[in-house]
Amino acid sequence: MIQNILYIVIALGLLITFHEFGHFYIARRCGVKVLRFSVGFGKPIYRYIGKTGTEFTLAMIPLGGYVRMLDEREGNVPEALRDQAFNSKSVWQRIAIVAAGPIANFILAIFIYALVALIGVQSIAPKVGNIRQNSPAAQTQMKTGDELVSLAGEPVTSWEDVNLVLAGLIGKTGTIIVRYQPEGLGSLREDTVSLKRWLVGNEPNNLIKAFGLSPWYPEVAPVIAQVVSGGAAAEAGVMVGDKILEINNHPMPNWQQVVDLIQASPNKKLAVKVLRDRAFINLSLMPKSTEHNGKVIGYVGLAVEPPKLDEGLIRERHYGPLESISYGVEQTFKMVSLTVSSIGKMLQGLISVENLSGPITIAKVASASADSGLQSFLRFMAYLSVSLGVLNLLPIPMLDGGHLLFFGIEAIRRKPVSEKIQGMAYRIGASLLFALMAVAIFNDIARL
Repeated sequence: MIQNILYIVIALGLLITFHEFGHFYIARRCGVKVLRFSVGFGKPIYRYIGKTGTEFTLAMIPLGGYVRMLDEREGNVPEALRDQAFNSKSVWQRIAIVAAGPIANFILAIFIYALVALIGVQSIAPKVGNIRQNSPAAQTQMKTGDELVSLAGEPVTSWEDVNLVLAGLIGKTGTIIVRYQPEGLGSLREDTVSLKRWLVGNEPNNLIKAFGLSPWYPEVAPVIAQVVSGGAAAEAGVMVGDKILEINNHPMPNWQQVVDLIQASPNKKLAVKVLRDRAFINLSLMPKSTEHNGKVIGYVGLAVEPPKLDEGLIRERHYGPLESISYGVEQTFKMVSLTVSSIGKMLQGLISVENLSGPITIAKVASASADSGLQSFLRFMAYLSVSLGVLNLLPIPMLDGGHLLFFGIEAIRRKPVSEKIQGMAYRIGASLLFALMAVAIFNDIARL
């Protein structure tokens, strides 16, 4: 839990600071006096007064921030300072100040993706393992060992690319083209896949699996590397170094078959034959039961050494300074498009509101991505920065997008929207935001 909190503080702290700095920087360039720059809400735990009189604050709750500017709508402003008030500036200057926050998040995402490119983009080639029956992928002639080349017209060079393309296909009705490289052949093949409201109303936990694919992994021998103390396997007498040969008289040539059989046998006795120090040992094993994704499965507390991937499947590319910036812009644009599309599909009912996530899920993903390495954590932060920028641009009062909506109307009408209408809109917007936050937190708790 401490690790999760630490990573979310690092991630959100940087993104919020950059967002608010965008507002702060453009406000100062436009001659607006900034009274407070706060990262976080609630009771301040650190204060610093700058040379221009701005109070820089770090607050207790790191789930947001704000820049408070001199404004005649919020109190009396001395005559000598009226030209520094936010409301005294032209509508275009106010638009620039408000838009600067989300734009800063997009700039940060470009920078982070560019940094990833400079470090080196490492990925695993989309070589196909199993293909599930009665799935979209089963409509193709792909076989185990084939490698995906493009999906729905988008080139894919990694499973991450595949995942992003599939995310854009949620709710789609129609046909897509799947191009792939058959194993051992030089020519490409392509097949047509028909989709009908794909994954509508479902929570897409694993898009690749939902499409009917699983990544290819080398076959793993069922030689035990770890036995969990107190688990069913330890109680049955399984030891490190044992090689599982048979379960219920069925040969077990690889670890995946062992896993599948155990998961399908909660609370059922299994006759297990193992090879130990050149001797055959017969054991009686009863998997315990647990619930996973709404389904009861068996588990025994065993693990094997993780397999080593073929080096030919690991793709790594390094970019120069200019290429890395281009890569950053391209990846940021992709993430913006995906986020906007997902929000639109959610409003249409094509994507379930169960996909909304709150701070708990963000903390868990931040921790998991950090455990996976620097590149994964940087990519997570870049996507979170894009999400923060897009969400703040939504035309909802209380968000930057709501302010931009009112300023846009003012620019067209050449007079501001009445304070009465704005006040009513802000109350509605606040209610909507609190409702969305409640749903997101509820989804977080349900996922636990």
